[in-house]
Amino acid sequence: MLRELRTFIAVARYGTFSGAGAHIGLTQSAVSAQMQRLEAHLGVALFDRTGRSATLNKAGRRTLELADELIALYARLASPEDEHGRGGSLSVGAIASAHAALLPDAIGAFRRALPAWRIRLVPGVSLNLLAGVDAGEIDMAVIIRPPFSMPAELRWRTLSAEPFVLLAPASKKGADWRELIESEPFIRYDRRSFGGRQVDAFLARRRIAVRDSIEVDELPGIAQLVARGLGVALVPVSDGIGPWPRGAVALDLGDDTFHREIGLVERVRRVKNDEPDAAARLAGCIVAAAERGAPGPAVKRARGGGAA
Repeated sequence: MLRELRTFIAVARYGTFSGAGAHIGLTQSAVSAQMQRLEAHLGVALFDRTGRSATLNKAGRRTLELADELIALYARLASPEDEHGRGGSLSVGAIASAHAALLPDAIGAFRRALPAWRIRLVPGVSLNLLAGVDAGEIDMAVIIRPPFSMPAELRWRTLSAEPFVLLAPASKKGADWRELIESEPFIRYDRRSFGGRQVDAFLARRRIAVRDSIEVDELPGIAQLVARGLGVALVPVSDGIGPWPRGAVALDLGDDTFHREIGLVERVRRVKNDEPDAAARLAGCIVAAAERGAPGPAVKRARGGGAA
């Protein structure tokens, strides 16, 4: 019933089955089916259903209090302590670029300070990782800032802002980026991702018509397609992606540049005075690693518009 309890918490937070589903990656019918199973298992109705809204009744409000406690207890079961009671485990979600550039240094610093703690890395796209933090399935995540407001229970800390550039075949070096983006086949950053939505919004704001040819979510994959002369693409400059492949050049957008904001999202935690807050320590290590980071070769090349 843990899955149903997590979904129940989301429904209570967002007020409707569709709203909960949109944040945790389920359809409205799937959320409804889970709530029916939960009510059947408990033997009580949890909601007063009126139209599209689902308001907690008295039994639902009590169940919500206990559900939060049960999820927290389950998390503790998965975090065994060492013989001194100082250990445990933490789960950290991250988009692909953060796995390569940011987390290794942060986790190294954390492990040196608290070697008894285990870390579980969870890969994924920003939307799914955000839902995992919101549902209590992972402790924190490094993601792209979502284009919507986050629940009050979640805390956001900006780590970096990555500028977008037009990635083009090396043969187009020195060309005007606007002419290229309107004339060449366009390799699109997947519109289902937060970064892809930024690209879509940028094109709409600038009233730029593109010739869509390929849509991809993996940024290294996009770069390889561009290097092979298959089109141009708007991509963020990120140390985690690595240098551009041979055969591709990054063209600066000048005053039209926009950014992908990368940050750390975590649940607001209530920690007793006598409990060590390892999650806060890990979050601090991630923030510190981001602050130590400096623009690498990829950023310098993007600013200069040169080839990789």
